[in-house]
Amino acid sequence: MVADVYVVEWHNGSVGNPDVTNVSTSGTTSRYSTMDAVNPNLSNPIVVPSTSTRTSFWKHHALNISGGTFTKIDNIRFYTDGNVSQWTLGTKGYVGVATLPSEPHGCPNSSYEPPHGVEGTEGYHILDNSSGHPVYNTSGNLSNVLNYSSGNALVIDNNSYGSAGYTYAVVTQVVVDNDATQGDQPDATFTLVWDEI
Repeated sequence: MVADVYVVEWHNGSVGNPDVTNVSTSGTTSRYSTMDAVNPNLSNPIVVPSTSTRTSFWKHHALNISGGTFTKIDNIRFYTDGNVSQWTLGTKGYVGVATLPSEPHGCPNSSYEPPHGVEGTEGYHILDNSSGHPVYNTSGNLSNVLNYSSGNALVIDNNSYGSAGYTYAVVTQVVVDNDATQGDQPDATFTLVWDEI
């Protein structure tokens, strides 16, 4: 037997107490926008700004270890398939992942922070001193997800789990530059992997 593990998105809710949506087996995909929703469809898209850059609302994705038979799950890592390189986000545009000066780079459930911003306009930058994500806005960084591949994955959580529960979450955000090309972007896959015995 193996563990039952699902990828979930934390959203809405309150500090340390998010709502949870399964995005790995329910047929639900995540979509970046300027609202706090797992998949807003075409509502509140990230509009290309006339000057400078604009950011989406940030997103938290974690593992839900819901049961099964296992001894230990650890070494939880994040990477992308690279398809975001096809996204036309402009010269300074990119998909960012929040990182810290040292491992692990993820956000604990108890430190969940609902995304801040003006719905329909833009999200606040994760690193903003006053309105950013408190786990990252004093000493963190927003690194390009293209820095992380299957051979160079980002350690999100180095805790060891022997029972059901949520792992730390990877926190991501889209930055759009004023010379971006408007329109839907191709699908891209973000992956969470782990070691299990």
